[in-house]
Amino acid sequence: MIVLKLGGSAITDKDRPETLDGRSLAAAADAIASSFGAGGDGAVDELVIVHGGGSFGHHNASEHGVTTTTGSYDPAAVHDIHGAMTTLNEFVLSRLLERDVPAVPVHPFSAAHRDADGELALPSGQVETLVGEGFVPVLHGDLVAHVGEGATVVSGDELVAELARSLDADRIGLCSTVPGVLDDADTVVPEIGSFDAVADVLGESESTDVTGGMAAKVRALLELDAEASIFGLEGIGRFLAGENPGTTVQ
Repeated sequence: MIVLKLGGSAITDKDRPETLDGRSLAAAADAIASSFGAGGDGAVDELVIVHGGGSFGHHNASEHGVTTTTGSYDPAAVHDIHGAMTTLNEFVLSRLLERDVPAVPVHPFSAAHRDADGELALPSGQVETLVGEGFVPVLHGDLVAHVGEGATVVSGDELVAELARSLDADRIGLCSTVPGVLDDADTVVPEIGSFDAVADVLGESESTDVTGGMAAKVRALLELDAEASIFGLEGIGRFLAGENPGTTVQ
């Protein structure tokens, strides 16, 4: 069981509202198709994909002042943010389907919620069943119902963490715009075993990001039992082939 996240910044132009990076998304879809099931080299047969919000979700969430902790009761805001994410999800699905990857949508807004303490609940029975039936579920950063806040953002990284736990994932991959976690000299850090070891080099995202950037990714991955890798677009194929490109977090 592999959970693969396509970072929103890797498949969109994150500095231009609702702008797809078609070339990068096509490259990602090619790498996935080359590895999945009978249509590829057979290296992967149980796969769940999560994609981030990029310039679709983050831009709209920022415009409405909605984050993972600050919500909205405005139905127009909900429609704008969720609608933008379903549009991006359709782009991702279509590129995968064009390459015979049996991708199907799973929208977190219709399944997940947060309690009054902000704890996320994401039932995974639907995802697990779809995988067992030969599909590739594709989830995405989204809004979720939140007790006392209306609706708040759920990040792709949060979804990856919840799915990794509930599905007992063997491997987790996060595809970003960089080839891994970079140190002060822009060199890839090969392995991270604690947050303190890299805290000084993990800054905020330079683009509009309401979910915490690279620091949040590393923190979330360190809390999981499964081995995880953070890598660039060119590392997807290697990761799906069983290698550990970029930075290993464990």
